[in-house]
Amino acid sequence: MAGQDTRIDQAEPDRCLPIQLVGTDFSQQNFDQSNLTHAYLAFAKLVRCSLINANLNQTLLYGADLSYAKLTKASLMNTILTKANLTGANLVRANLSGASLSGAILTGVNLREANLQGANLCGANLQGINLRSANLAGANLCWANLTGARLSGANLQGARLSGTKLSRAFMNGIDLRGINLDGIDLSEAKLNGTNFSGADLSVANLSDAYLRVALLTQTNLRAANLVRASLIRADLTGIELSYADLSHAVLLEANLNQANLVRAKLNGANLARATLRNASLLGANLDTANLQGADLRGANLRGVSMHKTLLQNIRYDANTQFPAGSLAGAGLPHTVMSNW
Repeated sequence: MAGQDTRIDQAEPDRCLPIQLVGTDFSQQNFDQSNLTHAYLAFAKLVRCSLINANLNQTLLYGADLSYAKLTKASLMNTILTKANLTGANLVRANLSGASLSGAILTGVNLREANLQGANLCGANLQGINLRSANLAGANLCWANLTGARLSGANLQGARLSGTKLSRAFMNGIDLRGINLDGIDLSEAKLNGTNFSGADLSVANLSDAYLRVALLTQTNLRAANLVRASLIRADLTGIELSYADLSHAVLLEANLNQANLVRAKLNGANLARATLRNASLLGANLDTANLQGADLRGANLRGVSMHKTLLQNIRYDANTQFPAGSLAGAGLPHTVMSNW
């Protein structure tokens, strides 16, 4: 092997590996705490093997069958697992930093508390898998399918998520500050208490998502889909929501101070007791919306459509700009407004 290039991106696996190990069947063998560093096991069968605490750093497992293998606390740093079958494998607390898992079969894999920092999971199918408290910092998750995945407590800082599917994913309490999530699918995702401060979610799909008490200060959600999203008591201070669709969204007691809601769709939305101080709603649609008890001091509502909008007990001041420039000119029947 001296001087031979064994990198998978430059050579065919069966031409660069010792022939006696290519496709070798090691199924149900016990390799606990074994040192298999730099081993060449392309297409090997390791079905139901026990590899607990094993050292598999920089091992070539291209196309290998590791289905239902026990890899708890195993070290697989910079290991090639491209197109490997890991169905049902237990990788709890395993170290997969820098590993390549593109094209791998990961159905039913348990990656709780695993270290996947800098790992390549581009295009991987991760539907419904357990990634709770996993470290995915800097990981490549572009075009990966994480539908229904459990990611609560995971670290996604610096992860690449272009085209990633996260619909129905469980992501409560995750720190996603400043991350680029433009165009991402987070429909029906559980995002309660998640921190999106400064993140880019423009054109993202968050329809029916749960964002209760989420932190979205200075977040970019321009033209995003938030139809029926739950944002109860969420902090949206200074948020960019121009042209966003918040139809029938629940923003009960949400903080929208200084928010940009220019031409946003808020028809049927529940903004009861929400704070919209100095917010811009220029040209927005508030038809049938509930603004009862909302704080509109300093808000700009010029050009807003307010057909059958509920405005009882709102709070406003001399700087509040209503349609047609004045409260009297708003033409809003059956509303009672009070200046507290």
